[in-house]
Amino acid sequence: MLIRRRPSWELPESAATPEAVYLSRRHLLGAGAGLAAALGLGLPAVAAPTPGNPDLDPTKDLYPAKRNDAFTLDRPVTPEDISGNYNNFYEFGSDRRNYQVADIAERMPRRPWTVKIDGLVEKEREVGIDDIIRAMPLEERLYRHRCVEAWSMAVPWTGFPVREFIAFAKPLSGAKYIRMETFVNPAVAPAQNRFIYPWPYVDGVTMAEGMNDLAFFVTGVYGKPAPNQYGAPLRLALPWKYGFKSVKSIVRISFVADRPVGLWEQVQGREYGFWANVNPEVPHPRWSQASERDIGTGERRPTLIYNGYGEQVASLYAGMDKTEKLFM
Repeated sequence: MLIRRRPSWELPESAATPEAVYLSRRHLLGAGAGLAAALGLGLPAVAAPTPGNPDLDPTKDLYPAKRNDAFTLDRPVTPEDISGNYNNFYEFGSDRRNYQVADIAERMPRRPWTVKIDGLVEKEREVGIDDIIRAMPLEERLYRHRCVEAWSMAVPWTGFPVREFIAFAKPLSGAKYIRMETFVNPAVAPAQNRFIYPWPYVDGVTMAEGMNDLAFFVTGVYGKPAPNQYGAPLRLALPWKYGFKSVKSIVRISFVADRPVGLWEQVQGREYGFWANVNPEVPHPRWSQASERDIGTGERRPTLIYNGYGEQVASLYAGMDKTEKLFM
C-alpha cells in the first residue's frame, strides 16, 4: 500500500482561508502588523501599496496587448483571483495558498527598476525596464503552467519572446547559456533576511532554449501590468518546464559559456535539476508526477509530457537523455 507523506510545507484543503477573511485580508494584515509593532515583536510593517501598485505602472498604456492566436489552451483560463493568490515566490514567504505572498509583495517598489545585461555581449549595460518593454513587441499568449509540486494553472501572459531580448542584448558567439538573477532587497522581501536559501534566486537556460518560440519574458497578465506576486516587472515563462524554472523579478541577465547552477539545483540537485522538463512517467523523488491538479477547476488531469508542448520543444533534447537527466 502506498502511503503518501504530506510535505511539511503543504496545507490541507480544509486550511484554506474563508472567503470573508480573504476579502478583508489587507485590513487584517495591516491590523496585525500594527498590533505586532505595539507589542514590540519586531515584524516588518506593511508599507503602503503605492510603490507596487500595477495601476501606477509607467507602461500601463501598452495593455492590453494583442493576443497571439498561435498560442491556445485546451482548458479554461484560471481566474485571476485564484492564480493571483496562489504564488510560489519564496522571497516573500512560503505559504502560497493564501494572501500572504501577494500582500507582502506589494511592498516591493516597481520603479526605478533596471536590468543589467552582461557577460559575453558586445557591450555590457544597465537598461531601465521601461526602455526594455517599450523596445519590445508586446503580445498576449495563453500558456499552461505546471509546478513540480503537481498543481497547474492556465494564464494569459503578456510579454515578448526571449529571442527578441537576445537580439536586443547582442550576445557574442561564445555565449552558450543565459543566466538570470532575481532582485535582492531584504527590506521588502522578509525571507531574504534569513539564510535558508542562497539568495539571490538564479536560474538559466541554454541559448537554444531561449531562442525557442515558446520562451517568453513576461511583463503583464490578464491584460494589464503584472502585479508583483507574479514576478513583476520582468519574469520568465517556459511553459514546457516545471515552474521553478520561471525566475521572477529579474535584475540581471548574463550571457555565459558555462552552465549556470540554479538556486533549487544548488539546494537540492537530486530533486531540482537544470533541465527540469515534465514527464508523467518520471516521478519526483517524493511524489508522483503522473497527474496534476488544476487550481482553477480543482480537476485532476493526466500530466502531459513536456506539459503538452513536445511538438515545439522535444527536438531541443534529442538524444540527450543518454547523458543528461532531462526529467525530475
